[in-house]
Amino acid sequence: MDMMKPIGRVALVTGAGRGIGRSLSIGLAEFGYDVAILDLASQQAALEETASAIEALGRKAYIKPIDVTSKSEVDATVAAIIAEAGSIDVVVNNAGILKPSLLQDLSEQDWNAHFDVNAKGVLLVCQAALPHMRVKKSGRIINIASIAARQGVPTQGHYAATKAAVITLTRVLAQEVGMDGVTVNAICPGIILTEMGKNNLGSDEAIRHWETVAALKRLGYPDDIIGPVRFFASNQSDFVTGQALNVDGGIYYH
Repeated sequence: MDMMKPIGRVALVTGAGRGIGRSLSIGLAEFGYDVAILDLASQQAALEETASAIEALGRKAYIKPIDVTSKSEVDATVAAIIAEAGSIDVVVNNAGILKPSLLQDLSEQDWNAHFDVNAKGVLLVCQAALPHMRVKKSGRIINIASIAARQGVPTQGHYAATKAAVITLTRVLAQEVGMDGVTVNAICPGIILTEMGKNNLGSDEAIRHWETVAALKRLGYPDDIIGPVRFFASNQSDFVTGQALNVDGGIYYH
């Protein structure tokens, strides 16, 4: 048996319009999956670009505009994907936001918005997909957290708190669904040079600083996250669950 063969055939990726989500969607298509790509309705054009790249690989793409903070939308969207594609075998919870702010200055609205998208959104997608996975006694859930959860940095305390919540949710959910053949793991990217990542670094000087800090002396690219996601999606990770893997070029060591 090919131990790298996908355990299923359909993956769902949130925040798939650009950045890490787009790279993961295409990377899973290269790995043999049809992919349901989810993002805000405002990202329709970006989703169509992602879909074109998936279809160019001979795989199917299912475009689904969604607000992951709405339980009714999430439930309806996941049900529609299962009806249309026949299954959901892998879930990648990638959707996230980061609006930097000192904690002293952070508004209640921004605090709530970050937890709604980055933490509640992960929970809602898991809740919607899990009944299907539990019935078929197999599934992979992969949550994109952040090394910010390991060591928060100034202006990102609220973001770090949401990602720490994702890691804890991952650990607990893994214990709750393991007996049903479902694994739940998280990936903690370091500084990835997406549009959001570049905006939050703010300057070439900041980029050079973090390049120096990293053991590999470079920052990450969205494609650097593909391999770890494929591992968690594959049969090679059958005995791995409840883990949070740093993928950061050697910035953080604990």
